[in-house]
Amino acid sequence: MSNPSEPNDPVASITVSIVSHKHGQQVEMLVKQVLADPLISRLVLTLNTEEMLNLPQDDRLLLLQNATPKGFGTNHNQAFTHCETPYFCVLNPDIVLRDDTFTHLLGCLNETRAAVAGPLVLSPLGEQEDSWRRFPTIFSLVLKALGHDMTIMKQADKEFPLFPDWIAGMCMLFDSKHYQAINGFDESLFLYYEDVDICARLWLKNLAVVASSKAVVVHNAQRASRREWQHMKWHARSMAKYLRRYSLRMPKANRHFVADQ
Repeated sequence: MSNPSEPNDPVASITVSIVSHKHGQQVEMLVKQVLADPLISRLVLTLNTEEMLNLPQDDRLLLLQNATPKGFGTNHNQAFTHCETPYFCVLNPDIVLRDDTFTHLLGCLNETRAAVAGPLVLSPLGEQEDSWRRFPTIFSLVLKALGHDMTIMKQADKEFPLFPDWIAGMCMLFDSKHYQAINGFDESLFLYYEDVDICARLWLKNLAVVASSKAVVVHNAQRASRREWQHMKWHARSMAKYLRRYSLRMPKANRHFVADQ
């Protein structure tokens, strides 16, 4: 992985990674939104499958084309090798940014000195999605299967800043030095639970995960794991691997995290 350093331009300080899976106009709009933000130094767009896109001409845009599809973690770790900025943002292609999303995320990250920050995620109908959660356990997964999900942390749970156990991978702003120190995402998971796992590894190193209520994105979720057999298998496999790894040493999130000065 690269060795992120302070950018020459103190304003442009974020590298963004987006992976497209034939998202077409959806990702075209997101690329334009991202590049319109002066905080963005580089945007790495990875095409996981072949597709033709109408993209703007911008020196900050780096286009990567995979010969064969790669997993979530592999794609974003690959993008991170092109990161030379102090912050690295993983962004789903089906996200729509609200005003000053990156400004608020960066402010929250710096204020708390956490390792990663996530926004408030809304559905297209304006409802809060389940992007802030407590770590899953066998017991909580059984309750979820019975229709009682006790892991969701909502905006009204407590005053901000809120330190969830983990934040969803649809939008994660990392301090690049911490992302590099833990070697990024676990590529063996391929798809699903990469976000849970990386947050668990951060907490195990006493590095915090924080949620920003001011940073807002809209998520046009596909929820493929609930409909497609292959995605369901990937989901189940990653969940089992996560539980084997952490069931005997479940990370403890610090709800009142204070970074070392």
